[in-house]
Amino acid sequence: MNEVGGNKILIEDQDSRIMLDFGVSYSERRRYYIEPWLSPKDERGLLEFGILPDLKGLYRFDEAAPLIDGVFISHSHADHASVISFLNRAIPVYCGVAAQTIIEGQAEMRPRSFETDLSGLRFQAFKTGDTLRVNGLEVKPIHVDHSVPGAYGFIVYASEGTVVYTGDFRVHGSKSNLTWEFVEKAGESKPMALICEGTNMGEAYLSSEREVKSKVEEVVRKTDKLVLADFSYADVDRLRTFHEVAVDTGRKLAISMRQAFIFEKLQQCPGLALPKVDGETVVVYRKGKKRYYRWEEAVLNRFDVKDSDEIRRLQERVILVCSLPDLKELIEIQPQPGSVFIHSASEPVDEEGLIEFEKLTSWLDHFGLPLYQIHCSGHITPIELKEVISRIKPKKVYPIHTEHPAQFARYISGYAEVELPKLAPT
Repeated sequence: MNEVGGNKILIEDQDSRIMLDFGVSYSERRRYYIEPWLSPKDERGLLEFGILPDLKGLYRFDEAAPLIDGVFISHSHADHASVISFLNRAIPVYCGVAAQTIIEGQAEMRPRSFETDLSGLRFQAFKTGDTLRVNGLEVKPIHVDHSVPGAYGFIVYASEGTVVYTGDFRVHGSKSNLTWEFVEKAGESKPMALICEGTNMGEAYLSSEREVKSKVEEVVRKTDKLVLADFSYADVDRLRTFHEVAVDTGRKLAISMRQAFIFEKLQQCPGLALPKVDGETVVVYRKGKKRYYRWEEAVLNRFDVKDSDEIRRLQERVILVCSLPDLKELIEIQPQPGSVFIHSASEPVDEEGLIEFEKLTSWLDHFGLPLYQIHCSGHITPIELKEVISRIKPKKVYPIHTEHPAQFARYISGYAEVELPKLAPT
């Protein structure tokens, strides 16, 4: 409620209950915990503060009968999926193949804990257009475009009418046709309710993946030293953009071990057209460590890996993916004068993000690296949202995934009736 993320939407119809998404509320968690100094020691620390809803039969640690008939995950981002690890193992988890691949890959990379244990979860993979029947409810997943592969919206056919859930979506990405197909199918269902994200309601920027590529290429072509870039490690559209620019400018893209691990797993997913980590155009950068995790050893044994010494010698011939935790490698790499940093992710929106961004800019200042902000959002803009709602024509719209629900309601009020959702009692 009144935040971006933490989606957990319960739909009840007679004896049927399903959940749409089951993600973490960042704001609630940050109110009580700060990693790594203060972390919950078990699930009681999450229930106590309402970070997990206190509902009997929902979780693996209580013995009550399963409360719901299934959980439908729209995509793999943590604010939509990260607390499925707590679910009662009798409850099936429905998601796309790419989403399942990323969720399981992320869990494999993280230290084993009560929060990352996915063992025993009953994943049920679907594809767009499937019809899933769950105890009287009928759910149809339809693909949408977002900043991570395997993103879906849902059309839920209930006894009193149809409910449409957008998940996170956009129409300015590289696969806008997916979202427009969802909009068409949603409109055909004549929904009584549209549960709709409004992330960009407070502030929006008009850009597209095509514009991102054009701007990145301009910066890279005018840089004859090292180019560093930061973007989400599971954003395959952005990976593809930087890879294309690297090829077009005669460079190699040096990705992190984390990216290599996830992208190798995603190669099995049809339709993603990921570049191969073959050493010709894509290499893997290895951070210097004395010991490696098992998943890191798999990457080291599988791919052409470069260390900081090699990157230092190849500065004018690579684009190096470098996120905040990787900055310490710059001490060994020592970027040459004339190098640049491209920040291709969202700008900070909260206090924690601002603190992290300040650390980033301090490092860039020290090494003389100008920052170029080149990004397009994974979320729909207000103007596009208005068009989507006009096409779907729902009887009522429920804004979620937004810090500005009242603004959303007023902006859309001329196109549909808007009702602000309420937090369900637990």
